[in-house]
Amino acid sequence: MKTDDLIFLLAADTAVVARGAASRQIATAMAVGIPLAILTMLVTMGTRPDLAQAMRLPMFWMKVLFLSAVACVGFATLARLARPGVSARAGLWVIVLPVLVLWLMAIAAYAGAPPSERAAMVWGQSWRICSVSVLMISVPIFVAAFVALRRLAPTRLAQAGACAGVLSGAAGAAIYAFHCPETALPFLAIWYVAGTAAMAVIGAALGPRLLRW
Repeated sequence: MKTDDLIFLLAADTAVVARGAASRQIATAMAVGIPLAILTMLVTMGTRPDLAQAMRLPMFWMKVLFLSAVACVGFATLARLARPGVSARAGLWVIVLPVLVLWLMAIAAYAGAPPSERAAMVWGQSWRICSVSVLMISVPIFVAAFVALRRLAPTRLAQAGACAGVLSGAAGAAIYAFHCPETALPFLAIWYVAGTAAMAVIGAALGPRLLRW
């Protein structure tokens, strides 16, 4: 077969992809992964005993909304990276920006606290299990995101994998917040961010291996 004939056949087999198809595919995956992650948290950890009282505090919702915002930015960036040849550097910077703001707020809170309270702001009562718990809860969301990506056509595989990690890690951390009693900004800036960052690193490592097409 001549090269021109092959090109003609390949071109004839193309179909118009509906606008927003990548977003819908990933959203469908999240509709499966997030409930499974919530179930994982409920079965393995349960919610914090004082959840009803905690939900009346602004800091509780600040923690949940911050992590949810990072997850939403991760979703939007991943939807771009799911399309071939698309760069999403701006979206990646938008993910980093709220983390930097959180760190600045955490440093200010730490510096303004009495020296006797600073250690508790960093370590809390659950620093040993926080990041690991975020990773565990994030796994169903991470798997669902990768399944969706394999049905799409990302070409920047490490970036797409890392972004899937950010999405799943931040969403998992937001779910974990309903179990975790910690509210100090330094604790959130270190251990919650560490769990999300670890998912991003895992995603970046697995992306080129599992998303190749």
